[in-house]
Amino acid sequence: MRVVIAGSSGLLGRDLSDELVRRGHAVLALVRRPTSAPDESSWDPQSGEVDDSVIASADVVVNLAGASMAGIPYSSRWQRRMRESRISSTRVLAEAIARAEQPPAFLAQNGSSFYGDHGDELVTEESDSRGDAFLTVLTRDWQAATDPAVAAGARVCVMRTAPVADRANPLIKLQVPVFKSFLGARLGNGRQYFPVISLHDWTAAAVHLVEHPSASGVFNMCAPQTPTNADYTQAFAKALSRPAFLAAPSPVLKLAAGPMAPEMLNSINLRPAALEAAGYRFRDRSVDQIVAAALRG
Repeated sequence: MRVVIAGSSGLLGRDLSDELVRRGHAVLALVRRPTSAPDESSWDPQSGEVDDSVIASADVVVNLAGASMAGIPYSSRWQRRMRESRISSTRVLAEAIARAEQPPAFLAQNGSSFYGDHGDELVTEESDSRGDAFLTVLTRDWQAATDPAVAAGARVCVMRTAPVADRANPLIKLQVPVFKSFLGARLGNGRQYFPVISLHDWTAAAVHLVEHPSASGVFNMCAPQTPTNADYTQAFAKALSRPAFLAAPSPVLKLAAGPMAPEMLNSINLRPAALEAAGYRFRDRSVDQIVAAALRG
């Protein structure tokens, strides 16, 4: 298969590209600079420029593009960059797919933040989206940007991705020295459910969707067993042979994190129901397995 990937230079994009090539697929990267290799094509999602012939010749288009979450959440510039980089890239690709005579499949990255706070309630792809937290609203609009491809009859998979645990993830890089310094802490009361997935399973699940001839719709990219934040904190501390008896109070988090506080305090007891129904089988199911895989990476 010929797979075109936007965002191939990021953690997920690199791992997915490598695995697809290993499995014998041809991968072409969309890059925002002059091309330097035959397996690249230049595009500019902000201006809407993409080579329609590249999209039309693909079997599958994957969009993982989006600005880094590093920055100051209170900043209007950060919030604008977060929205524009995700929504514009998705819309440009969805419209190019719609223009193709035979629209390729479209795997569109999204986030588990879509659901908002559901407390202890079990959450699947059929669950509703609640609240108006920044990332919850963003993910709704992000998914809506796939509409042109859906309307054109393309096979569209919206990947609502939970935080991906891997040593190369900037969040894990920050957590390791904090926990090693005996400063690991649960967030708030720690009872909120915290969906997560290992990099191995995210990549293998994405490959499964690329290769699946009929999979379409929304897919929760998360482990089958969603831990609480306290469970995750203890698993991380245990893996590093450290205690974790501290707590970061909710009022402090709300003040410090601002628009990102709901990502730390909302509870989403998420399940990958559609992914498992499509035949994917997880390797890292529990929080202990996920943390161990992340720290091995």
